[in-house]
Amino acid sequence: MAKGHRSQIKRERNAKRDTRPSAKLSYARVSVQKACFVLDAIRGKDLETAIGIVTYNPRYASTLIKKLLESAAANAENNNNMDRSKLYVEECYANKGPTMKRVKPRAQGRAYRIEKRMSHITVVLNER
Repeated sequence: MAKGHRSQIKRERNAKRDTRPSAKLSYARVSVQKACFVLDAIRGKDLETAIGIVTYNPRYASTLIKKLLESAAANAENNNNMDRSKLYVEECYANKGPTMKRVKPRAQGRAYRIEKRMSHITVVLNER
């Protein structure tokens, strides 16, 4: 158990908070595996290059990630007073979300389960 008063513990926990600009999309209707194809392409790139990559990427996840990049850039400019030209993608990852389970009728009265997967996508930017 942690020592100290509850308010002191909360103060210390909040002091360690991450101040990097980020954006998170929860419950995106795309699987983690498909989102990671796009995220792997932009990891470590500067912001303008990353936006260019996702703009011309034919995958569905790239449209979601483009919005996420622009949101994180706006957060960096408005909340952290960072220069847009110096930003780069420091972290980007997709975590598994809940799965919707559906049933599809098949031959001879059988039923197959269809799993519609969701993911939580996070993009973290930083300044060079």
